[in-house]
Amino acid sequence: MSLIMNTNKDFKLGSCQQKQLEIWFESRLGRHLLAQEQACLQEKAAGIFGYHVVQIGSPSHHFDLLRKSPAHNRVVLDRGVVSTQIDLTADPTQLPLAADSIDGVILPHTLDFSPNPHQLVREVERVLIPEGKVLLSGFNPWSQWGVGRLFRRRSGNMPWCSHFFSSRRVQDWFSLLGFDLESVVYLNYRPPFHNQAVMQKLAFMESLGQRVWPGLGGVYVLQAIKRTVTMTPIRKPKWRVKKRVLPAAAEPTARSSSRIHDAIR
Repeated sequence: MSLIMNTNKDFKLGSCQQKQLEIWFESRLGRHLLAQEQACLQEKAAGIFGYHVVQIGSPSHHFDLLRKSPAHNRVVLDRGVVSTQIDLTADPTQLPLAADSIDGVILPHTLDFSPNPHQLVREVERVLIPEGKVLLSGFNPWSQWGVGRLFRRRSGNMPWCSHFFSSRRVQDWFSLLGFDLESVVYLNYRPPFHNQAVMQKLAFMESLGQRVWPGLGGVYVLQAIKRTVTMTPIRKPKWRVKKRVLPAAAEPTARSSSRIHDAIR
């Protein structure tokens, strides 16, 4: 069976544009976030074994997440034009992949910028094999990044125009499709300042945040595994008529009837 069934091109990135996202990741703040995410995602991707691992979405050409993956086939899929960083161009909500064929899927901020995140989650469930793993990163709305988004969302600038789904909400989506949560890691506890000197002075917030408010990091990395329930068929019972336990009542004989008659007289 062929792994790839068809391809599509030229898909919009919601209200945000792919090029703008790449430019933002080239900024100082974007590179700072990229370094933290890439280290975490690469480490976890190294634990996804199998034949096929697919990265859906490529917010930056510096996002080399599959380099440490032990999978035999490693594919980067995105909406953009095929380049040295993208192997396959397709709509992530209509994946050109066979059902139950992929061992692992990596989503670097893909849900954040998807125009139809629910359909994307369903597609991930469809293509993953039983016990296959999904690994994703997303912006945390319950963080200083989330507070900053409240004031910058209407500007339409990156990354503030994205969805900012909470990790709990994403967990619920995958849980409804039969996934079990394996881990959630939070990163980047500093506020989203572009000033490098200020960011260096606030470096202490990284260790402090992990100890004091671990769920308030600007970004989370979530890993879940697809579980399947094996249905045991119930056999049709074979109905049998049980034999009578008590013996049948004996019919009265003529001799016994005469004795009873004599006793009554």
